[in-house]
Amino acid sequence: MMKLYIAKASTGANGSYKQVVVSNAVDKIEQPRWVCIKMLEIVYVTYVTTLIHILVSNPYAMKKYLFILFAFLVALNSFGQVKRPLPVIDMHLHAIGADDQGPPPVKVGAPFAYFGYAEPKVNYGETFIGALKTGAWNTVSISSPLTDDELKQQTLAVLKERNIYGVLSGDMTKVRQWKATLPDRIINAVYWDFGILKHDKLDVDSLTKLFKSGEFKVFGEVAIQYEGISAADPAMEPYFKMAEDLDIPVGIHLGTGPPGVSLLTKSRARLGSALILEDVLVKHPKLRIYAMHAGWPMIDDMIAMLYAYPQLYVDLGVINYILPQKEFDFYLQRLVNAGFGKRVMYGSDQMVWPGAIKIGIDRIEGASYLTKGQKRDILFNNATRFLELNAKQIAAMQ
Repeated sequence: MMKLYIAKASTGANGSYKQVVVSNAVDKIEQPRWVCIKMLEIVYVTYVTTLIHILVSNPYAMKKYLFILFAFLVALNSFGQVKRPLPVIDMHLHAIGADDQGPPPVKVGAPFAYFGYAEPKVNYGETFIGALKTGAWNTVSISSPLTDDELKQQTLAVLKERNIYGVLSGDMTKVRQWKATLPDRIINAVYWDFGILKHDKLDVDSLTKLFKSGEFKVFGEVAIQYEGISAADPAMEPYFKMAEDLDIPVGIHLGTGPPGVSLLTKSRARLGSALILEDVLVKHPKLRIYAMHAGWPMIDDMIAMLYAYPQLYVDLGVINYILPQKEFDFYLQRLVNAGFGKRVMYGSDQMVWPGAIKIGIDRIEGASYLTKGQKRDILFNNATRFLELNAKQIAAMQ
């Protein structure tokens, strides 16, 4: 999750933080196909009415005209069927409150035109939230829905429309509610950091029970970077060991955050380097782990780690819609050109912008530097391999 703004929470004895993020309403489905179908239906009704009159007056014409009617019905049915999109797996979805991130609506760049600037004497948090409210830094703005229900319904509508299956983390109560609403398309995941450990008592033992129950399938997003903690910190060792022992995949926040992230959180730029994962992967060679945000912007570090550790994957969460087009294309093309197209996975990191999901997918599908096979790998195939889905599960998604 890219925390776009950090404000002291009004609740939580541990002094936890809330992030201000934004979302987008689901676009209305285009209507031309619907209009054509309705026109054909009118023609069909007119034809059937005429046919009845003909058959009443001339029963011998029945065979001829019934054949024509049958052919017309086949054509109408074929035209009216909307082809189901190819499946997509979103490795980076969130279920959070519409107002957990600040009073909605809030605007985000999809993409940003630029990442702003700060006057040292002015509180940067106020500067940034002002930019989010006005959209002043954005090339294109998308806005958050106003209520939890709108956020949930709009996000789930995108999943159904685009045939998406999502790895969903966030508030655990909301994750369960979203799963109950759309069970076949949601893979439950655990959003975790040390603040949540203290507040919700999600220690190794409780997480072990949770994963063993089968209700939750992925450990992540692990968002300790925002707390100023490295994945190589000894305090993380029991959690990585647990995930390796249980064969639970781990998604860890790595790289990007909001512009000016170190003025808003305890994150530091050096903690975004993929190199901090090296000790973890050496100690836990069987661990399934993916670096969220593909470690942007430290591309050389990311490529070095992908080359050295073939079990490491990445997702493209948030960078596929907030980055200017040329920068996103440069970053993704560099990963693919370096030979790692089989370990890049789609992720939206939609937070409270449902419309961002489609923007990210469209950027990948529209990439002229990717082959059709590479696009399918990024949007679906690589995730099925990483998640170790079986043939039956994969077939059900087609």
